[in-house]
Formats: sequence, structure tokens, C-alpha cells
Amino acid sequence: MNARKRTIRNRFGLAALTAACLLPFVPWEQSQAQLIINAYPSQDHTNQTLWIFSGSSTSRSSSAQIRNSSSTNYDNQDTWQIDSNNGNIYDANKPSDTNFQLSPLFSSTSTNTIDMASVRARIPGGGRTNITFAASATNTPTFTIGSASGTISHLNLDEDNAGIAHYDDFGIRSSGGINYGSGTSSWVGAGLINKPIGDFFAGTFNNRAESPFFAANSVGSVRIIVNSAFIPEPEEYALVFGLFALGFVILRRH
Repeated sequence: MNARKRTIRNRFGLAALTAACLLPFVPWEQSQAQLIINAYPSQDHTNQTLWIFSGSSTSRSSSAQIRNSSSTNYDNQDTWQIDSNNGNIYDANKPSDTNFQLSPLFSSTSTNTIDMASVRARIPGGGRTNITFAASATNTPTFTIGSASGTISHLNLDEDNAGIAHYDDFGIRSSGGINYGSGTSSWVGAGLINKPIGDFFAGTFNNRAESPFFAANSVGSVRIIVNSAFIPEPEEYALVFGLFALGFVILRRH
């Protein structure tokens, strides 16, 4: 093997090893201002999904509200359309203007022991740092805009086939409604809905350019990340690292 080929292979092996080393330290939340929802299959209930809220943005309305669970229609006060470049988010049992109750993950009567342990273990100091959740992930899902705040009690889901354009809808609702104006917005906490992960496509889904009023008016100011697998255990990261390292050794020897 000539020197040029040996150099190329060595560089590839070094790149693979570097990627493997950095993989466990990829930040959980995005660095830019975004409102983020991460969805996972529940480890306690096969027919439920776990939704974890984080991030912040800037409200762009001087007078708007997050409506209560009796409101199922689309309104960009509290609902947004998925950017068509991301594809459809609903795969099976497609919803039609339906509000799904979001049960708190953490409560005195909760039986979600595996999900709770998985999230708690990843709070800084919890012992598992491959993925880190903020301490606020243990809270009931809440939304705050300036001095206004309230509980996120439902997720509004709608597979929209109306008209020529096709944009799936997604939104939040509050048990008592939240009136808000312009200012910094944020959400925290985690909850479960009675809809399995198989009803969703896996992937990252951004809002369209016309965002909900509580977020910055740009594509991706609200992001949903649907994960088809459970929150990964540290052992899974170790396995990936080992495979990369093995590949590097093989390349070095040949």
C-alpha cells in the first residue's frame, strides 16, 4: 500500500475515533433560542409516549392566549404547522383536531417508575451523564411568558389534509388558559399522552416560517424531536464507541 493510501486511511480512522469520543458529549438541548419538545416511547406503558419540554424563545404578540382543552381548532396563538420539508409527523391512527391529555410524569401517585428513574438519573449529579436533562424536567409541564404562567395540560394533534398544501398541525393547551403578551417565553417539565410512538414518524420537525405567537417568527423556533427508541442507556453509547475504536484498530493494521 502506497504512502498516500496509508495517509488517507489513517486520517479516516482518526476521524472515526474523534467522532466516537465526542458522541457521548453532544449537548442535549440546542444552543440557539428554541422551544424544544423531545418525544420517547414510555418504558412503563407501551401505548404511551413521553414528552419532555425545554428551551426558550421570544413571544411576538402583545395580546394572545394559550387556549384551554375545549378548543380543538387551529389558531396560531397556540398551534403551529409542521414545515413540509420535514415531512409528515403522523404515521398511523392519524388524529383529527384532537386534544390528548398530558399527564405529569412526576406526581405523588405516578406509577411511571421506569420513566421517572431514567430521567432522574440523567439530571446533573444523577450518575448518568451521556444525556443530561435539566432539573426542571421533573416538573409538571408548564409554560411561562413574562409574568404569565400555567400548566400545559393537553397536546393538540391534527393530521391536516385540507386544501392543496398539506401541513400537519401540533399545539399545546392549558387547563385554565394562559393570556400572554410579548416577552421571553419558556417551557419545562415532562408528561405522557395515550398515543404510542408508532403513531409518529421518527425525526426532527420544525415549525413553518409562520410560528405560533409565543415563539420567534422563524422556521425552527419550535422543534419537535421524535425518537423511536427508549432513552438510550450508557451501555449503548459504550457499544458504539467500541465499534468505532475497533474499526480504527483494523484500519491501522491494514
